[in-house]
Amino acid sequence: MNTKLFYNHEEDRSIMMKKDKEELRNWISNLEFIAEELGYLIEIESRIANQKTIKQELHNLQKGNAEMVVEMRRYNNTTLGNLECDTVECDAFYLENHERKRTEYLAHIRKYRKTKTKTFSLILLKTA
Repeated sequence: MNTKLFYNHEEDRSIMMKKDKEELRNWISNLEFIAEELGYLIEIESRIANQKTIKQELHNLQKGNAEMVVEMRRYNNTTLGNLECDTVECDAFYLENHERKRTEYLAHIRKYRKTKTKTFSLILLKTA
């Protein structure tokens, strides 16, 4: 199945919006997967390492992840779902807002990866 995200005759603004919507769908999908994975990590950590600090870190991350999923879905439904810019100011607002969301998402991913690596390292130490 070959589905094109955009076509050559489309305006740059339209292409940008489609790419950003696709990017946001990927963010939400990744965050939903992280939610599932965090559930497993919390369970594994409690069975093997059972350390209060890492457990709290994982639960805080789980809460933050759930909040980010809600925020990204809201962003998808409100901003990206209804945006029809006809001015440069509108385009600039949209771009700044989307870049801010990207920065938040990437910071969350970095934090998740760091905590995940720390959790796996701790589990490996406990099982060695």
